Amino acid sequence: MSAAPALTTLATPATAAKLARIGLRTLDDLALHLPLRYEDETRLTAIADLRPGVPAQIEARVVEASVQYRPRRQLVARVRDASGELALRFLNFYGSQLKQLAPGVCLRIFGEPRGGFLGDEMVHPRYRLVGAGETLAQAMTPVYPATAGLSQLALRKCIGLALEQADLSETLPEPLRKQLKLAPFADSVRLLHHPTPDIALADLVDRAHPAWRRIKFDELLAQQISLRRAHEARRAKTAPPLPARGALTKKLLAALPFQLTAAQRRVWGEIGRDLGQPYPMQRLLQGDVGSGKTIVAALAMLQAVENGYQATLMAPTEILAEQHWRKLSQWLAPLGLEIGWFSGSLKKREKAAMAEAVACGRLPLAIGTHALIEETVDFHCLGLAIIDEQHRFGVRQRLTLREKGANPHQLMMSATPIPRTLAMSYYADLDVSVIDALPPGRKPVLTKLVAEARRDEVIARIRDACAQGRQAYWVCPLIEETGAGGGGQKLQLQAATDTFERLRAALPELNIGLVHGRLKADEKARVMDGFVAGDIQLLVATTVIEVGVDVPNASLMVIECAERFGLSQLHQLRGRVGRGADDSVCILLYAAPLGEAARARLKIIYESADGFEIAREDLRLRGPGEFLGSRQSGVPLLRFADLEADADLLDAARETAERMLRAFPDAAERHVARWLGSRRELLKV
Repeated sequence: MSAAPALTTLATPATAAKLARIGLRTLDDLALHLPLRYEDETRLTAIADLRPGVPAQIEARVVEASVQYRPRRQLVARVRDASGELALRFLNFYGSQLKQLAPGVCLRIFGEPRGGFLGDEMVHPRYRLVGAGETLAQAMTPVYPATAGLSQLALRKCIGLALEQADLSETLPEPLRKQLKLAPFADSVRLLHHPTPDIALADLVDRAHPAWRRIKFDELLAQQISLRRAHEARRAKTAPPLPARGALTKKLLAALPFQLTAAQRRVWGEIGRDLGQPYPMQRLLQGDVGSGKTIVAALAMLQAVENGYQATLMAPTEILAEQHWRKLSQWLAPLGLEIGWFSGSLKKREKAAMAEAVACGRLPLAIGTHALIEETVDFHCLGLAIIDEQHRFGVRQRLTLREKGANPHQLMMSATPIPRTLAMSYYADLDVSVIDALPPGRKPVLTKLVAEARRDEVIARIRDACAQGRQAYWVCPLIEETGAGGGGQKLQLQAATDTFERLRAALPELNIGLVHGRLKADEKARVMDGFVAGDIQLLVATTVIEVGVDVPNASLMVIECAERFGLSQLHQLRGRVGRGADDSVCILLYAAPLGEAARARLKIIYESADGFEIAREDLRLRGPGEFLGSRQSGVPLLRFADLEADADLLDAARETAERMLRAFPDAAERHVARWLGSRRELLKV
């Protein structure tokens, strides 16, 4: 399949520009721009048989039409068929429409009937003049995703022309298609654009029709082929082999006050073997909150240092990065290793000195935030790059860190467990390691749902816990952005400040601290140090404490307006307690009445402490786009397939991708070109 032709043959430059706004640049793009829904203009409904809220088509003659001015200027026409009468109301209209709707004119009208102050009516229906006995449409009318200035009529015309010119030949070899019992591609595409009246509308709406299954399979197959080719391309690159030497790693393991769990040992073995290969490791390490990923990262960094190379770890927030720096310094300083620290809050002179020490190789290890990928930071010989909470970084940020070395090995970590179907679909090009057991001694956290009306009882619970020598968190509500300029952040800061003042008034006997994202770095560090040391008993915070805070004495957490948080975020926050020897409680304070979605989220987090189960439910409720943060990650979303509902197709697509790359490489290339075009590059980082 040659490069897909551009749209110059079927659209004016102005129309082509509008099509490009919704990603339609080639004939293939238009052919695969499938309808959101359908309108049935293949049959007529009598006015007497119309049902409120159910779109339908009628044929009727105009009785009268006039411009009315109450309650506002509007065009109102009354139409009649043999069974009854209906009003058509237009709030926005042209003067010529009044002449068009002359008494006696026969119209085909499509719209949604409803009751109104004029009686039964349709507001802004679509209509056209017809002659007596004019034939009905032979297929349902598609309604496509569109953009401003691009009408459905213009879009249908462009797609119709594209279907005549586009190459709809099979890319799936016939033996595989028959074995998979899939409908032919060209037939499926044409049917979905122009379904005939005999097809059950429910099968189209639910995407259960065989034509939809073919389209969803092909989409998943293109993704799997592209990811597997990206995986092979990485294997073809060279990287410095960093074999296990044991000089430093054995010393660290011997000095630790705890033993690695079986899961940690297994994962460390997988990563250690990868580092010894002459091609770049590209591994995702995932594990639930508190599963012990940091020690595995430390061992990997030491293996790089043992081989004379540098290692770096980048985290998305300063609190998390500093937590890693403190923890790793505690473990590695006794081995004679100094760790560089990079953050945006460092003074210019400090940052320059740190950058120089890394560039000349004096510092073998560096930990920090996005400051690590600034142009002024260069490594002497970077062998391993680790990214924590990798889904919080964009494609360009991850690439920039990797480009600090000559194809360094890369380890990405996530404390948000990734459901199997999501990992199969979006991380098929990565090797995945899972720490699936918590270290011994970690106690489960008791979760309680408490209505806002019982706030005084919750405050009393905080007082009792702190009186017994424990510490507590109070997490302030998540507030949605109100527009450009960070309005949501300001509101969240205000909510935190107000809560801090109210709690200080209610609990004057306690030392209460406040931390949020807009505090200066030294002030934030002072508050966090006070909490870690036990001087601060109650920490009021925004979601900056979601990751990277480890205070074993903190055994109580209150999450205010918990209904506003996502499932994974609630689980992450809850993981800040339960790290010590005492029983821990997380109180989800909610404002009644709860909406259906919020009720579902709170029910799940209340009933389950299994991060993988919570992540699976989060994926089901929010979809992969929200789960992955895809708006900033650069990963193209699936348009048609559903990872939960179509898990069987995903399994089949994985297997078929392997077979096509092995036995039908040309067909695999044509298939990816049709579905992804230039977007396939986005899957390679």
